[in-house]
Amino acid sequence: MVEINGERLLGDLRTLRSMGATGTGVVRPALSEIDMTARRWLVERYHAAGLEARIDGVGNVLGRSANPGPALLLGSHSDTQPTGGWLDGALGVIYALEVVRALAEDPATKHLAVDAISWQDEESRFYGCLGSRSFCGDFSAEAEAGLADKDGVAFSDALEQAGLAGVPRLRAADYNYLGFLEAHIEQGPHLESHGLRIGIVETIVGLGGMVFTFTGQQNHAGTTMMAGRKDAATALYALAHAINEEFPKVAGARSVWTMGRAVLTPGAPSIVPGHAELELQYRDADMAVLDQFETAAHRLVDEINRRGGATVEAKPSRVRIAPAHMDWGFQKHLAAAAEQHAPGNWVAMPSGAFHDAGVVCAAMPCAMLFIPSIGGVSHDFAEDSHDEDIILGCQVLATGAASILTAAPT
Repeated sequence: MVEINGERLLGDLRTLRSMGATGTGVVRPALSEIDMTARRWLVERYHAAGLEARIDGVGNVLGRSANPGPALLLGSHSDTQPTGGWLDGALGVIYALEVVRALAEDPATKHLAVDAISWQDEESRFYGCLGSRSFCGDFSAEAEAGLADKDGVAFSDALEQAGLAGVPRLRAADYNYLGFLEAHIEQGPHLESHGLRIGIVETIVGLGGMVFTFTGQQNHAGTTMMAGRKDAATALYALAHAINEEFPKVAGARSVWTMGRAVLTPGAPSIVPGHAELELQYRDADMAVLDQFETAAHRLVDEINRRGGATVEAKPSRVRIAPAHMDWGFQKHLAAAAEQHAPGNWVAMPSGAFHDAGVVCAAMPCAMLFIPSIGGVSHDFAEDSHDEDIILGCQVLATGAASILTAAPT
């Protein structure tokens, strides 16, 4: 049986953590200087593991096996949120590296072909899942033109600074992979709260978003009587309350919705706001539920507009992302590995967060594996997982990958 080296795995994870370390977390934005330092370090680690390695024209790092036969691609992303945790993405990147090494060290599996990858910009500094979208042909010239981050840094300038301008880009069509496996921290509380150690992802939830624009009449807060006001803030609060009242009526068991951005203009205590914006995001594994959320939101907007006062306009805030279903065959291999190493302590589950596998599954079969997040915390410096869970997750991934490759037709 293939066996990973837990101390080697943790050592590489901690080394990667040191690149951009800030307190207990990591700041390693896509295409930043420290991000490119980490990617060049990863190239060295790939070479040391016997892989042929390169950084492509958007910053993806690919390590290719020299073994013939059908290959399996493993990995995740190594960029972070602006103030991110040390395991988000990085876990799956180093898991892939360790699985490559563990399989190569076992006489029974050393002939198997596993490639390792670190995708670029999963965290949306410039464009969400940019690296995997580029690989899958879903990053068009139109999307790239004029692309910049929130600080106004142009994507083209960032590529130039990183030394990637004109460098060829990886394309899925140039490879014949059996599929892609991505391991990740759960980023939620389900596994920990139920005393479980491994999650096998069935579906990555879909998501939609809407932005509501409220138009009223800015006026003096002391002299404008309540009956005559066109208060954009009051309309915003009414819609937000109605969403929280009505969405549960159509929600699935694990539906979520968030109103994470609200803006009142001019934002002064003595002025009746004349303008406001509210942004809504909703997620579920069932497209029908997403449709019902959208229908309900439009109905509530119509009700607000019929009341008089400030008016509301609703527009999509993003392109709808459909739920991404993981490959059933791959799930069975990972589930068998989970039962072998954590009998009775694993579960099949959806992913409430989006991941690169949700993009890559359009090009090849995909599967995902989760380990518990302490306290369910992620996208925060406090993000962490227990060492024993980190090691167990990698062992399950290695066993599952070997099983998939062994069963594949030659």
